[in-house]
Amino acid sequence: MSIHPSVVVHPSAELAPDVSIGPYSVIGPNVVIGQGCRLESHVIIDSHTTIGDNCQIRQGAVLGGPPQDHKYKGERSFLIIGDRNIIREFVTIHRATGEGEATRIGNDNMIMAYCHIGHNALLGSGITMANQVGISGHCLVEDRVVFGGILGIHQFVRIGKLAMIGGMSKVVTDVPPFMLVDGRPSKVDNLNVLGLRRAGIPPKVRTGLKQAFRLLYRSGLNLSQGIEAAYNEVDPSEERDYLLEFLSNIRRGHAGRQNDPSGPKAP
Repeated sequence: MSIHPSVVVHPSAELAPDVSIGPYSVIGPNVVIGQGCRLESHVIIDSHTTIGDNCQIRQGAVLGGPPQDHKYKGERSFLIIGDRNIIREFVTIHRATGEGEATRIGNDNMIMAYCHIGHNALLGSGITMANQVGISGHCLVEDRVVFGGILGIHQFVRIGKLAMIGGMSKVVTDVPPFMLVDGRPSKVDNLNVLGLRRAGIPPKVRTGLKQAFRLLYRSGLNLSQGIEAAYNEVDPSEERDYLLEFLSNIRRGHAGRQNDPSGPKAP
């Protein structure tokens, strides 16, 4: 264990034997930090935060701070971060609102400088966030999503796996999986063919997703018609069904956000 003399560690914190912590960092109460983690200088880990193994946390990051939410009244909530995450300079990730609730980050994510992840957000694994991405509360980001820099995500947005969002976008509705999205407000621009290829999606499935993309976004059909046409015309696959189910669920939420509870539920 390598801990600089200026570091403040709360007596209730649990640190793995090989943790490294740089100058002027503060480790709060009920914090757990796993094996092989390296924290640089001026890092603050607030209460009830768990960090997995082999994470790298750079200067000035603040993890586990109280949520920026008027509903928060000091109840006990959590931030849980998985393994092998790289969290760069001045990133902020907040605990959840609600007794016993948690903000969760998966494994193998790259979160670049000045990003913010809000309360109750759920992030999967293999995600890349370029500088200054802001993710609002209650968002769900699935595996292997790529964010360009300087963009904002509205609360309750769900982003499907292997989507890619262009820099400086304004995302106020759910982002379907496998798609390239860009703009203010953001819109589906194309299929993330390169991301699908890198993920090892078989050529036959990629061809089917291309056909589904054309039916959904280039045929002039409305969403319901496009979903029905894709079910009828595209060869079945796990990826096809996941995409079409994702799009069908959007109607259950509010303003194009399937997890937003403020709107009436579809039957």
